[in-house]
Amino acid sequence: MTGPALFLLLAGLGAIAWVSARARALRLQTVARETGRRDAVHSLPGYHGWYVALWTLAPAVLFLAVWANIAPGLVTQAVLADPAAQSLPMDDFSRSAILGEARSIATGAQAGAFNPLAQGLVEPYRAAISKYGVAGAVLAIVLAFAGGAYAFTRVRPDFRARTRVERLVMATLLIASLLAIVTTVGIVASLLWESFRFFSMVNPLDFLFGTKWSPQSAAMGYGNEDAFGAVPLFWGTIFIGAIIAMVVAIPLGLMSAIYLTQYAKPVVRKWMKPTLEMLAGVPTVVYGYFAALTIAPALRDFAVMIGIHGASSESALAAGLVMGVMIIPFVSSMADDSIAAVPQSMRDGSLAMGATTSETIRKVLIPAALPGVVGGVLLAVSRAIGETMIVVMAAGLAANLTLNPFASVTTVTTQIVQLLTGDQEFDSAKTLAAFALGLVLFVVTLLLNIVALRVVKKYREAYE
Repeated sequence: MTGPALFLLLAGLGAIAWVSARARALRLQTVARETGRRDAVHSLPGYHGWYVALWTLAPAVLFLAVWANIAPGLVTQAVLADPAAQSLPMDDFSRSAILGEARSIATGAQAGAFNPLAQGLVEPYRAAISKYGVAGAVLAIVLAFAGGAYAFTRVRPDFRARTRVERLVMATLLIASLLAIVTTVGIVASLLWESFRFFSMVNPLDFLFGTKWSPQSAAMGYGNEDAFGAVPLFWGTIFIGAIIAMVVAIPLGLMSAIYLTQYAKPVVRKWMKPTLEMLAGVPTVVYGYFAALTIAPALRDFAVMIGIHGASSESALAAGLVMGVMIIPFVSSMADDSIAAVPQSMRDGSLAMGATTSETIRKVLIPAALPGVVGGVLLAVSRAIGETMIVVMAAGLAANLTLNPFASVTTVTTQIVQLLTGDQEFDSAKTLAAFALGLVLFVVTLLLNIVALRVVKKYREAYE
């Protein structure tokens, strides 16, 4: 039985269990009410239905999850026990390659065999896969019937089905929350461990304050000294994400928020705000193509025209401008919400005192909404410094420490991608440098988010 067919069958059994248990609970509760035992009814019929349905599905699904990890090993053992497998080579690599090829043909992932030995194992593989697939399906169905039958016998008017179902839902939500926490802890622990290995090979001070970034020279055996100075990467990240991008995003985002909240008619706001927020949904690779194919050549030609020689088609200015456009919705949305949260009475009072609309905006609304605006800007900065695709396509890979916006620079995230691309040795300083860079990026973005939240929380004014 195929996987989709089995899951459809189990879903059907769960639906039947739900309907049957609900009908039984409804009938028993009706009898209890007719005989005057109203206090004996505890849970609604729907809860009884869910209780039995969960007991029908949960054991079967858990078993299938375990069986999916056990069955491949059983299939391989069955194939190796077949006489056709006696001619396999003794070394593990060749044997694994032949078995993998035979498995791919048996499952339909591959059309033909390159190795004649693999072709001889196709039929044993098919037989073993079919055998253990049927065994797993039968056991899952048996568990579904057993669990459903056990739960069905407990359907009574006084049975606390609602409590059991709600406890299961709470446990599921708790597991989901713990999973997110455990994942975060695992990421941090991985970064710390791999970074510790890197710093055991490279002096942390040379990494944090060195000005030469050349991991390839270290990989070629020239030593780790003066090869992992990350200052050019830090500067490129700040130059593109925190300076050029913010010069574009903050004025445009703030002015668009002011226009939409104070000047735009409701019909205009209805269409312009969703259109502006659509920029946040555009894939970053699209922004990267736009920066590389349109903005970067135009900036290079402009630089040549004004007499800047040696301008690169991959420049910090091209990446920063497009990145700034990309994060305009972040600044605009936070500023929009902050300005809209200022009480209307403050605006009306300012206008009643004779202030113009622009004076009211500058002297009343913006100061009152400033904490939210600052928080939005900091969140936008943390988003910008973590961007990769635009920088890869528009700013280049050269680790230059320069103030020239028309020169090629690179960022932390771009170097992480470059260091981990392809087949890498995870015991070399060149590869482990990616984890050290990731740890620095993680700490910086975490601090930015903490500061942003504290600014909003500490300086938010409460208005009556």
